[in-house]
This record gives sequence, C-alpha cells and structure tokens, in this order.
Amino acid sequence: MSEQRKPGTKHIRVAVAQTTLVDDPRDVAGLRAAGEQVRTLMWEAARGGARLVLFPEGAVCAPNKWIMSSVPDEVGPSDWSRFAWDVLREELTAVAALAAELRLWTVLGSVHRLTPPNRPHNSLYVISDRGEVAGRYDERWLSKTKVSFMYAPGATTVTFDVDGVRFGCLLGMEVHYPELFAAYEQQGVDCVLFGTTGPGPSEQTASFATEAQGLAAVNGMWVAFAAPASLGPVTPSGLLGPDGTWSARCAPSTAAAVVVGEIDDGAAEVEIAVRYARPWRRVARGGLYEEHRVVADPRSDARSAF
Repeated sequence: MSEQRKPGTKHIRVAVAQTTLVDDPRDVAGLRAAGEQVRTLMWEAARGGARLVLFPEGAVCAPNKWIMSSVPDEVGPSDWSRFAWDVLREELTAVAALAAELRLWTVLGSVHRLTPPNRPHNSLYVISDRGEVAGRYDERWLSKTKVSFMYAPGATTVTFDVDGVRFGCLLGMEVHYPELFAAYEQQGVDCVLFGTTGPGPSEQTASFATEAQGLAAVNGMWVAFAAPASLGPVTPSGLLGPDGTWSARCAPSTAAAVVVGEIDDGAAEVEIAVRYARPWRRVARGGLYEEHRVVADPRSDARSAF
C-alpha cells in the first residue's frame, strides 16, 4: 500500500489503549499489575504495526483524591508520602526498556514527583523508540480539586515528531479548552495525544469524546483519545480523524485493550479536512476579512431596518 501513496504525504500507524485504573498508590501489587498490563498492550500495539502507542492519564496509577487526602473523611491536601514511588519508577523503567526493544514510541500518563515540599505534576511521559524520556507534558488546566489539593500545574506545550508526523500532548480535562487545541494547530501539530481518566461517571465522559470529535474537525487534526477501560462501554479509546469521525476504536468493553489506526494525510477521506479546510481557516484567521469590510455605509450601520 505504501507505494500507492502520494509523494510528500505523511503516514504513521498509531495505537491507542484503554487500561484498568489503579487509584491507590500504596497498592504495590496493583502498581505492578498495571505496569505489566501496559507492557502487554505495548506488545499488541507493536504486533499491529504501530510506531507509537498512547495510554490514558495515570496509566500505572491515578491517585484517588480521598485516599491521598491528609484530612480524615474530607478531600484536603494530598499526602504524597503515601505513594510507592520506588515501585512506580521501576515500572516506568521497565516500560522504557520495552519501548526500546519494540522500537515503539510510548506515551503514558503518570504522576511526576518534584522536590518536596512541591506538589508533583500530573504528566504524560513521551518515551522514544530508543527507550529514552524524550519529553514530558504536565497538565496545565487542572480541575478545582487537582489544583487545590493535588498537583502543581504545568507551564508549556510539548510537541515531538515521529516519522515526519508532529504530535502534541494534552491531559485530564483539557479537552474543555478549545484554545489549547488551537495553539497546537498553530504549531503545525498533526495529531493531539489526549489522555484522561474522565470526569467521573461514564455518561459524563461521553461528553469528553464528543468535544474531542468537534475539536478534531474544527482544527483539521487527528486526535488520539485514551481513557480507562472502566469507561469503555460508553467511551472506548480510539483515534479520531481530522474530519471528526472515529477511524479506529476499541470495542465497547471494560476489558483492557488497544486499537491501531492510521494517520495518512494523503487518504481520500481526509483530503477536504487536511488539504482545504485547515489551510483556509488559518488564512481566514490571519486578518483576511479586514480589507473587505465596508466602512461608513448607512445601509450597513442601520441594524433596525430591512
């Protein structure tokens, strides 16, 4: 198939996973099992021909605000001494080693510890196909609970290129902020990697997926959407095309799974979105209309008459 692609087009196979959520950072066995699950799905992604795989927010552990609270029976400042940090590091190190073995870029959500007493970041690690941490995205627009009691917000966008395709990272509830996607569009991003644990009940998480669909279409970008397997029956993880349609999606199930899709900007089904709509919107936002505006025409200024 590759020889039939138009010269100069971009192509890459991307996997998106849904994993079982572990919310107690004291649960060593749970953290070990989560790390093993990530690595099992990495093998599946590699067998499907993926060059990159995205995992959800908190893929090894997404700490529960009640478990972390230092205030009994209330949500309060998190006690990060409760986290088995050494176990987390061991699991992440094993993930990185497998990424190198499989030659698979791996992007997964994790808590990133800072120097005490600073709170950690809620992050996406970008692990290269050489097993190196090539970058880290820290969630910037946090929920009220996260910013009040749990995490330090990040400060910058993160982009990276794989096989000529540019990726950007977002996390948590940042799908609610269209300006974050628009900023990546201005940076020439082809695909936004979005990992989340969702807002709570699965029915609410469906709104996250709907927003992601709209933002993919508005910006003419692919969006990889990774959420926990518990939300799979309503919101399975998958890859959205630049026209806002799902091009690949996990089965609607609570089972951990991975699906492989394609980013191919030479495909006929995305030609309008990528070749025409996205470039035109960029031109339109660049002040195109100013020279065509009518000034001091009484028929234009009168807004209460036919």
